[in-house]
Amino acid sequence: MVDPMAEVIALLKPRAVYSKVISGAGAWAVRYSAFGQPSFCTMLQGQCVLAVHQQPPVTLEAGDFVLMPATPGFTLSSPEPAVPVFLDPSATQGTVGELRHGRQTGDADVRMLGGYFEFDSPDAALLVSLLPVLLHVRGVESLSLLVKLVRDESLQARPGRELVLARLVEVLLIEALRSHPQDHAPPGLLRGLADARVAVGLRLMHGAPAHTWTVDALAREAALSRSTFFERFSRAVGLPPMEYLLVWRMALAKDLLSRTGMAIAEVAERVGYGSASTFSTAFSRHVGLPPGRYARQQSPAG
Repeated sequence: MVDPMAEVIALLKPRAVYSKVISGAGAWAVRYSAFGQPSFCTMLQGQCVLAVHQQPPVTLEAGDFVLMPATPGFTLSSPEPAVPVFLDPSATQGTVGELRHGRQTGDADVRMLGGYFEFDSPDAALLVSLLPVLLHVRGVESLSLLVKLVRDESLQARPGRELVLARLVEVLLIEALRSHPQDHAPPGLLRGLADARVAVGLRLMHGAPAHTWTVDALAREAALSRSTFFERFSRAVGLPPMEYLLVWRMALAKDLLSRTGMAIAEVAERVGYGSASTFSTAFSRHVGLPPGRYARQQSPAG
């Protein structure tokens, strides 16, 4: 059976680039500017408070895992109040050793293992919009183990390092997403997959993107009326069914054009268009460039 979550993660092409042990002692607070790239953290000891822009504050404790697929601005602090110090997240990536906040001497009150990575997909922003802004998971040991494996691999220059890191981060993302309470997720892919009837439509569109799907056909497969399926899908996913299908087809088309050198007519057929000209019109309207020019820009020589 096709797994839409795994397909989205694979198409995002995650690649680990940076990880670090972060600690704090005494009263401290740091405010990070928006980073835009995905970030993650597993708590090793102690407690701290995470306040993400436009999200309620969360108290983190040992064993917790946090993932932010697009890392907006956030504040990290000790349970004791303190005036935040502003930091640019990109400025800390080149630092060596443990990053300490607050009191610089003595034992740490809190310690965590955090990091950032990148999505190599040209459609990352659109696909990330289907995921929650903040995932907070408590007590899932496999996530802590995966973060430690990412950390260990990133510190060594062994053969196959980049491939291993890419696979580890893919597994980390999938494990985080499926460990998150799907019923309480905001509109997006997780909420859609939590609704058994909506999930039928998602799996059909992902399993056969070239099929001439209609709302009526998807509703029949989901054993719902057209209006009920349309409403439930739109409410759960945050997009109407045909708009979601267009988004997925264009994400697939971008991937094929950027990495395969496939002819435009073949790409059109693979993503459900009867002719290259119809596909080119839809692609140009959605992306802002005709597919041929887009492919040339994505090629190493382009």
